[in-house]
Amino acid sequence: MSKIKSGENSHGASKRMEDIISLCKRRGFIFQGSEIYGGLAGTWDYGHLGLALKNNIKNLWWKKFVTDRDDMYGVDAAILMNQKVWQATGHAENFSDPLIECKKCKKRFREDKITDSKKCPECGGGMGESKQFNMMFKTHVGATEDSSSISYLRPETAQGMFVNYKNIIDSYHPKLPFGMAQIGKAFRNEISPGDFTFRSREFEQMEIEYLVKPKEWEESFEHFRNEMIDWTKQIGLKPEHVYELEIEKPAFYSKRTIDFEFEFPFGREELYGLAYRTDYDLKKHSDASGIDLAYLDEETKEKFIPHCIEPSLGVDRSVLAVICDAYTEDELGGEKRIYMKFNPTVAPVKIAVFPLLKNKPVLVEKAKEVYNNLKKEFGAVMFDDNGNIGKRYRRQDEIGTPYCVTVDFETIEKDSMVTVRDRDSGEQTRVKIEDLSGHFKKVL
Repeated sequence: MSKIKSGENSHGASKRMEDIISLCKRRGFIFQGSEIYGGLAGTWDYGHLGLALKNNIKNLWWKKFVTDRDDMYGVDAAILMNQKVWQATGHAENFSDPLIECKKCKKRFREDKITDSKKCPECGGGMGESKQFNMMFKTHVGATEDSSSISYLRPETAQGMFVNYKNIIDSYHPKLPFGMAQIGKAFRNEISPGDFTFRSREFEQMEIEYLVKPKEWEESFEHFRNEMIDWTKQIGLKPEHVYELEIEKPAFYSKRTIDFEFEFPFGREELYGLAYRTDYDLKKHSDASGIDLAYLDEETKEKFIPHCIEPSLGVDRSVLAVICDAYTEDELGGEKRIYMKFNPTVAPVKIAVFPLLKNKPVLVEKAKEVYNNLKKEFGAVMFDDNGNIGKRYRRQDEIGTPYCVTVDFETIEKDSMVTVRDRDSGEQTRVKIEDLSGHFKKVL
């Protein structure tokens, strides 16, 4: 994993990240969790536009990986699970990161995230010995607080699917290969959360547990590798910012793992993961629960524990990567401009409709009519009459709206045409109101 280099590049990257964070708050994408009380480290709240962006990404993922396929079954498992789940899979003992503490300032860090494990990156003091820190949030379920009531906020969504494997088999009788898919919250007590929303204590995952015959895992692994590459392009990430990394020492449950890393302003970091989990999880659950989780092949009459390919994609990391790649500064009309170059498929607002002047009822009425018709068809349409036309364009540029529609006096008095402005180029074209729907169907 690469780090930001010192000097000018580091300063430039830091400034860019600061600008992105500022825009996210200014335009209502993302806020600090519990901000009015000083915040809570590692937690973030999504505003209206951030939530829209997030939902667009989740809906696209679900369509691509679930509804457009015939071999996927959706699951929405409970966040709280029986503690035996995590004991069986080894998470209770092994789901940990190396923690190291400064002897002087007492601040704690992940040892693998600092360059010098002997020197504190904050105060320069000496560091203590490294120890393993379990990242699962422990809680109690029920009226008593003893060992029998212990539960955990799930650190991953995967186990919720594995423990429902038998239910899927019994309910739908699928033939191998098939997958279980879930979008849901997970929680990790990160030692040192940071880099905006990248490393949070509460986050959302889009995961698949794809079950295959033991000797056929490589074909499925390669299939999902290609699908994940295609997915990064679909949400608008620049190919030159996405890297594949073969992990030399995969996690304890994986035999092979590929990380897809992204070039964030703060450095190259993991975006997604693709793991070959073998039969590790199902075998562990079968042994620990006493429930036979073997699959019966009706054709060969062979019984075996299926092996698993796991594409794991972070929702919040996807949102952040999309925001970072979309953030653009240029010059338009002789003035510096900031705009979010979102792919229209994920843009929170697709079209904004303006009256040229807000104090002219005839323009407002016509603009409202255009707005209502477009909103019925395209959904993510905004009406904006706040400030002059230039300020509206700048505001829509900053929230990443691909197209703006302006109703002016010529619309009313002359030709029933409106001005359609392109976000990226700033070019303006006249389009008949009756042709707007067809026009936007071609470009959105």
